Amino acid sequence: MAKKRYALVGTGSRAGMYVEALLLTYPQNAELVGFCDVSQTRMNWYNQQLQQRGFTPRPTFHAADFDRMIGETHPDTVIVTTVDATHHEYIIRAMELGCDVITEKPMTTDLPKMKLIFEAIERTRKTLRVTFNYRYAPAFTQVRHLMQQGSIGKPLAVDFAWMLDTSHGADYFRRWHREKHNSGGLLVHKATHHFDLVNWWLASYPQQVMAMGNLAFYGQANAAQRGEHYAYHRYTGVSAAKDDPFALHLDKNAILRGLYWDAEPETGYVRDQNVFGTPITIEDTMSLNVRYQNGAIMSYCLLAYAPLEGMRVAITGTKGRIELEIIENIHDLSVAGQSPSASTGTFEKTTLWLYPMFGQPQAIAIPESEGGHGGADPLMLEQLFSPAPPPDPFQRAATHIDGAASILVGIAANESMLSGQMVNISDLFLLPEK
Repeated sequence: MAKKRYALVGTGSRAGMYVEALLLTYPQNAELVGFCDVSQTRMNWYNQQLQQRGFTPRPTFHAADFDRMIGETHPDTVIVTTVDATHHEYIIRAMELGCDVITEKPMTTDLPKMKLIFEAIERTRKTLRVTFNYRYAPAFTQVRHLMQQGSIGKPLAVDFAWMLDTSHGADYFRRWHREKHNSGGLLVHKATHHFDLVNWWLASYPQQVMAMGNLAFYGQANAAQRGEHYAYHRYTGVSAAKDDPFALHLDKNAILRGLYWDAEPETGYVRDQNVFGTPITIEDTMSLNVRYQNGAIMSYCLLAYAPLEGMRVAITGTKGRIELEIIENIHDLSVAGQSPSASTGTFEKTTLWLYPMFGQPQAIAIPESEGGHGGADPLMLEQLFSPAPPPDPFQRAATHIDGAASILVGIAANESMLSGQMVNISDLFLLPEK
């Protein structure tokens, strides 16, 4: 059987998961045929890692030469791991050139770009897979299993709180994510994971969204209100930032140095901006209410400056209630020599309870699984790249419709925060009835 050919566009830290899977785990049936990026330095860094492991360097192409990469390397599928706001460019062009696409979440950042992706799929008949890896985490899969079994009857209400700590959460305010035109804000970039989980658990799509949000902790003005003043706009090489607990020093981390510090003269991208500087145009404190097509309602909260990292979710239905609590194993990864945006592996603490309406509470066991995002990444990569992945009764593969259903909550929330009004999803885009 011929190997399936993959090209990768966007060689930041997230690309590493796909590179390792293609070269180390699935080399018998998958081949990485090329890198594409705005930075030659980053592509060279990945090729240096390949050579150190005994692999042949892959051809590299500047972003402006994307078409030439497709023409010369002939990929079957393009993997997109670029800045969120550019996902649509490479998704659409790859399809027009005859390729299927795998994209990192979020699928894109706003409504016009999302509509362009749908038009390209309709026009080209190519497929788009959105990598919602949290679906594959055993804890979240177990919630899906309980819902499929009807363990709580018809779901009526969801209470969902996600906390990002001052290591992981702060990192969104150091990077390009801090400007909403790049990321759509955390309700699009980060919460797309959470909204997708709820869509999947409820087996329904969102109908109405009402949201509030503030930049309440990060940013220059908030620091000044607390009597804090920072003269530096970045951390690396700044002596005054030596003891700043929010500092990230790119030159002290091999991965960050190779991918970002060394590439800075070429790209101009500053990876370690001061979280109490400017400009920051995204929120760090967000709350919203969502009504779903099946009648269920959700209250959702996202904080990006909590003293712990994790989530609590409860789903209550006509026959009972599910409660899941997770404390994630997130540390100061800049010290550990990893990317601060990556998950270190299994969750630190996970509890899942089923409360029948009339019966004894049951502690639900969660299968153990090693790997990033609570053990999710290896399971997702198997479904993506294995020639014969195991059957998936939980239907974890996410299509472009699933990608749209998740970001539409964030897009509607952004609109609601601006207008102060409830937003009907159908006024933005007509999702299928589910």
